[in-house]
Amino acid sequence: MKQRLLNKKFLLSIFVISVLVFFINTVTESNAQALKQTGPADLGRHLVNKDILAGIDLLYDERFNDAEILFQKVISDSPERPYGYFYLAMVTWSRMAAGFWSPETVDEYKERIDWTIQVAQSRIKSNAADSYDYLYLGGALGFKGRFELMRGKWFSSFLLASDAIDALKTCQKMDPNNKDVLLGLGTFDYYTAHLSGVLKFLTYLLLHQGNKQEGLRKLNLAAREATYSATEAKSMLLHIYLFLERDFLKALHLADELAKKYERSSCYEILRGVSYIRLGMETEYRECVLRLREKSLLAPSIMEAARWGKRALYLDTVYDLFHGHYRLARSRLNVILKRTDPENDPAMIAWPLIKIGMSYDLEGNREKAIKYYRQILDMENGSGAQFLAKKCLKTPPKKDDPFIGF
Repeated sequence: MKQRLLNKKFLLSIFVISVLVFFINTVTESNAQALKQTGPADLGRHLVNKDILAGIDLLYDERFNDAEILFQKVISDSPERPYGYFYLAMVTWSRMAAGFWSPETVDEYKERIDWTIQVAQSRIKSNAADSYDYLYLGGALGFKGRFELMRGKWFSSFLLASDAIDALKTCQKMDPNNKDVLLGLGTFDYYTAHLSGVLKFLTYLLLHQGNKQEGLRKLNLAAREATYSATEAKSMLLHIYLFLERDFLKALHLADELAKKYERSSCYEILRGVSYIRLGMETEYRECVLRLREKSLLAPSIMEAARWGKRALYLDTVYDLFHGHYRLARSRLNVILKRTDPENDPAMIAWPLIKIGMSYDLEGNREKAIKYYRQILDMENGSGAQFLAKKCLKTPPKKDDPFIGF
């Protein structure tokens, strides 16, 4: 019986590999033909779109409604090009990243990202595509794959990633000087190097050979020289250095730059504070908390004041957890949870619950910690905290776990 089961698993693995080989070969041949037909189009004619740059800054400054209006204008100006649709999808993605994971927002995101893919593919089929059409096709496919991965659908994510890489490589062949493409390629380089087991084998064999250092090189180059993706590359590097590489000084430099540029975003101010905590810079960390509290005091509305005030408490709990003050951390987190605002600030429900679960794990109370992680998975709006809840359910955090600072 055991031997028959192993044989079935082996045959299933062979089938999956065969399907992926066929799929990737088909996609590669298709894009190679597209490249032959279009040639290196429009290399010298791409002008920087100032509306897109302004809209990107609005996104990172969490001014989502203003960004929505601006990107709708970009679509009106160039309805046949994919970039306006792509950034409109990024408005919805940014709202989700800020904690707004309602079913309506998720459906809007899926619709907008599919819209981007359709417009880009239409340009390619009509032989009108230039390198930027492939860039935004690759970006849209990559973000769709990222969404599927977050939903636990690794096979569909794998296939979308294959398509995305192929589109990005076609973009690079058409315009070797395009630095925006390095964000996607660098991300794939870095993160595929972190895969393990069957996924690592399949990725190495069929999709993309991971290379951590090459990924970091590309991301740093994109951060310095890309036209549209420089900020996202910096944000990506900040998270990599802080949570994966543990290079806290590099993380601090990036967090400091982004926090100063995007003063309305609480994300980068908190990550700057976490960087100070990790570096043992006590005075600077305290100043960071004070800045958050000052923003609460000077906020133009009660809702905004509450938002900044809760972030100050949240950053304090990160300090508490890293320094073993577990009861104090729970006390602060319960204050946040007593001030919940599901409509305007849903992130400050799921993420404090994660921290409470972590506090119990760090104390050795695994049973109680698990209840909090499962509570997040049962929520209608887990605000993106589900991935960390699953991680903690699989492996309890240790004392110096970098994800305590997430």
